[in-house]
Amino acid sequence: MKNDTLINKLNDLIKPIVLKLNYELYYIEYIKENNENYLRVYIDNEKGISLEDCEIVSREISDMLDNEDPIEESYYLEVSSPGIERILYNDEHLHKYVNYDVLIKLSKPHKGQKLFEGKLIDFSKDTITIEAENFKVNIPREKIKKVTLKGEF
Repeated sequence: MKNDTLINKLNDLIKPIVLKLNYELYYIEYIKENNENYLRVYIDNEKGISLEDCEIVSREISDMLDNEDPIEESYYLEVSSPGIERILYNDEHLHKYVNYDVLIKLSKPHKGQKLFEGKLIDFSKDTITIEAENFKVNIPREKIKKVTLKGEF
């Protein structure tokens, strides 16, 4: 099964569980690291996520996965918070964090740089706009490797 197809199927199975438990499903990834497969489920809510929250959601998801068995190979299930300095994976995340400080890492240089930091001002299907040191930068999305929320401590 292609990874995108598997993620879509997992999303359909996991999202109702997470919502029923009064959490937000932030992101799902299924990856291979050090010859081991990991299903990582990131959850969030307005109060933040505790270890106990992760345990509650993990038990429910684990029970469903045992019944549905959507993944053929062996894997580890991990449920966690996306963290303070979370990756912004999609337009929904970008929309939620407009006017917040972000760090943008690029795969190809733009205006001679591969790293930008500033306030997320706007985005479209083609660009992400940040304000850095009183000037705006429109960064082409095809050059973006990762957008991370800058946490405030």
